[in-house]
Amino acid sequence: MLDLDCPLFTCTLYSHSKMFLGLSTNLAIRGIRIDVALSLIFLQYYLLQGIVLVHWMLAMGSEEWELYPSYIGSQVMEYRPISEDSDDDWNGEVAVSLDAVLPDDLLEKVLSFLPVASIIRSGSVCKRWHEIVHAQRQTWSKMVPQKPWYFMFTCSEEAVSGFAYDPSLRKWYGFDFPCIEKSNWSTSSSAGLVCLMDSENRRRIMVCNPITKDWKRLLDAPGGKTADYSALAFSVDRNSHKYTVAIARSNQVPTEYYQWEFTIHLYESVTGNWVTPFTGVLLGWRGGDECVICDGVLYYLVYSTGVLVSNNEHRHCLVMYDLAARPNHTSLMSMAIPVPCALTCGRLMNLSERLVLVGGIGKQDRPGIIKGIGIWELHNKEWREVARMPHKFFQGFGEFDDVFASCGADDLIYIQSYGSPALLTFEINQKMWKWSVKSPVSKRFPLQLFTGFSFEPRLDIAS
Repeated sequence: MLDLDCPLFTCTLYSHSKMFLGLSTNLAIRGIRIDVALSLIFLQYYLLQGIVLVHWMLAMGSEEWELYPSYIGSQVMEYRPISEDSDDDWNGEVAVSLDAVLPDDLLEKVLSFLPVASIIRSGSVCKRWHEIVHAQRQTWSKMVPQKPWYFMFTCSEEAVSGFAYDPSLRKWYGFDFPCIEKSNWSTSSSAGLVCLMDSENRRRIMVCNPITKDWKRLLDAPGGKTADYSALAFSVDRNSHKYTVAIARSNQVPTEYYQWEFTIHLYESVTGNWVTPFTGVLLGWRGGDECVICDGVLYYLVYSTGVLVSNNEHRHCLVMYDLAARPNHTSLMSMAIPVPCALTCGRLMNLSERLVLVGGIGKQDRPGIIKGIGIWELHNKEWREVARMPHKFFQGFGEFDDVFASCGADDLIYIQSYGSPALLTFEINQKMWKWSVKSPVSKRFPLQLFTGFSFEPRLDIAS
């Protein structure tokens, strides 16, 4: 019997009330008794939460959640369908299967309103649910928008495994990320896919969906296995699911310490091939490891070498390359945009096609030492300050070592110190700072380092 006073059930009724109202018309058209069908939906979902509770109780000993529970066989109850003419037989004791009442499309619609983690868990309810959840169906593309997750792990030579944070449910899940082998691999994410570049072989590129575990290795990228500096950017079209991978390489010209060769390589999923649309030389500037694709333009952070650039000028600049026009010969530095102030750990991110920069604000006399963290957005080639981290949050990281990670998607930014598993979020639309739930990752020795990156949890997209 359902406990209507249970907070979980009350929350479920409230959060999904619009969904149930929307299903009423479809149910009536199909000649399905609305009261029976909706009762079954409530019951099935409530039983699902019971399964989740069991997994949680089993996981308490290891203090971790399993995102993908194994299929556990159990005794199958025999069901019989209830017809519209069987009112006299309805005594509340007959077991009714949801499979006997709801067709696939309505069941998919119901599941699509759940958080991704709940949808994945629902695949353990029965064989039919498992097939629906793990099939790449069009329904998943119309799911309720999901906030980006954050995957946190330790920096070590061991195999990469860590925890993923779901900001919607404010929960951490034990998570094995597919195909990533070392913690120092470069990553870039977009629309549910994550692109990875091997740190020891810069030609080795992979694309994966962390939720479905689907992944593939791309053709080797042009250029050598190593480079002085390499940056990775990734962009996925949300409608067609076509994607573009950009690699920006920077190598010092031999015998010319103030000249740096700069090359852009592009991969298009439509053609499955690499092209090299731009090669040039930067004078007094070098490339780095930070770039992003936003609204069809590749943005790349470059750094002053201290040669041919006066001390009064900015140490960092932003250069742009139009991926649609793809000019062969252009002076990137002639259109460069200085960063708003002396920065450390500058990170570029695409938040719903808005270019955002996050960085540590350096002190005037010691630019390498930060006094705070700022967030800026680019408007018509000018930086506008969005927010600065309040001092209480800045202090909350403890001993801040001036080195931190930041990333984001949609309207959410994550900030994490390399020396601490503490994770801070910032919602750019609401300008709201908030700590995550305490991470299950613990610091086991003083010099242990942590890192991570964000990705959107999606079921409808493949590599």
